[in-house]
Amino acid sequence: MVKKRDDGRKTVAENRKARHNYFIEDRLEAGVMLAGSEVKSLRDGHSNLADAYAGANREGGLWLYNAYIPEYKQANRENHEPRRPRKLLLHKREIAKLLAEVQRGGMTLVPLAIYFNDKGRAKVELGVAKGKKLHDKRESDKARDWQREKGRLMRDKG
Repeated sequence: MVKKRDDGRKTVAENRKARHNYFIEDRLEAGVMLAGSEVKSLRDGHSNLADAYAGANREGGLWLYNAYIPEYKQANRENHEPRRPRKLLLHKREIAKLLAEVQRGGMTLVPLAIYFNDKGRAKVELGVAKGKKLHDKRESDKARDWQREKGRLMRDKG
């Protein structure tokens, strides 16, 4: 299912677990190199980012690992591998800055969403994130539940 937002962005997949498991410090948009059958599968709204992460390879580029884009049924023998590594397209300075942050600060690069921008190009929203401990997860759950309860109380009372 593809969700269209008012800014022209059509979201294909969201990593909702990432907001539960990580503190998202910074966000950035990256292009992604895809095969034709992958683009068609994404346009059909099929993708999963649950176990995906971004990291560097030996040559210094940034890659998206373990993102699931299923095979496109009509592609026959020209199909792609569903969990293959995909190259992320960023400027060299941006890559160097991100890799320095990851190595120095104990941060992780987590894909938050795959979407098509207003020009129809597939993009990945990356988050520079720090992992939450169990007590942090409980605290954020408690705060979210309190906000929900507060909204209910306000709606019922006035």
